[in-house]
Amino acid sequence: MLLISDLHLHPSRPDITSALSWFLRSVAPYSASLYILGDLFETWIGDDAPNPLGDQVAKELRDLADRGTAIHLMHGNRDFLIGQDYAKRCGAALVDEPLVIDVGNRKIALLHGDVLCTLDTDYLEFRTTVRNLEWQNSFLSKSVAERQEFAARARAQSKKAIADANAEIMDVTESAVIEMFQRLQIDIMIHGHTHRPAEHVIADSQDQKDSGHNSRRRIVLGDWDRFGWYGRVDEKGKASLQKFELTQQ
Repeated sequence: MLLISDLHLHPSRPDITSALSWFLRSVAPYSASLYILGDLFETWIGDDAPNPLGDQVAKELRDLADRGTAIHLMHGNRDFLIGQDYAKRCGAALVDEPLVIDVGNRKIALLHGDVLCTLDTDYLEFRTTVRNLEWQNSFLSKSVAERQEFAARARAQSKKAIADANAEIMDVTESAVIEMFQRLQIDIMIHGHTHRPAEHVIADSQDQKDSGHNSRRRIVLGDWDRFGWYGRVDEKGKASLQKFELTQQ
């Protein structure tokens, strides 16, 4: 099982699109499943909007699905408007978060990760608004030009907010992580969103954390910028984080 997130595909970064094409041809076909944990695209204003990059990615994902790899697509904070029509074109199944799966007797929770950033209250309020079905239906009823204008403003505001924000606010809070581990009774959590790739031990005490004896882990997938990142889970439920140079393909 492979997992990726935060590619933020955009015409201004053809190197990332090329890296994804290489990954889908050379790495993903050897896995039974691929989970895309949000922010595949930098923006998504609706399945009906003309999108040559989206068309290209859909074809390449469909080719992978036709070769036997099951594709699962989760919304991120940038592409939460991806709908069933586009997922079908990709040969993918849309999945909700948190998605809990069992692999090798290990319970693994998959999510984008933004809900764990509980200190970023302004963003979480915005998230609640735009994830509302009534808001989405209203937005999708607007013209493509109006939606493009809204997305451009939102993207600019987001960049400014990130630049001005305290780094601590942009990361997950430990209490939210622990709460989800306890509520879902999971062994492993895998997410993206924060652009802080790492593997963390989740321990009940500092001694346990230092020894590494606790098997509970949180794996944070990286954003595709200088490197491409992906998670791998083997048939025994062992999870790891991998990276590669974007220019190697």
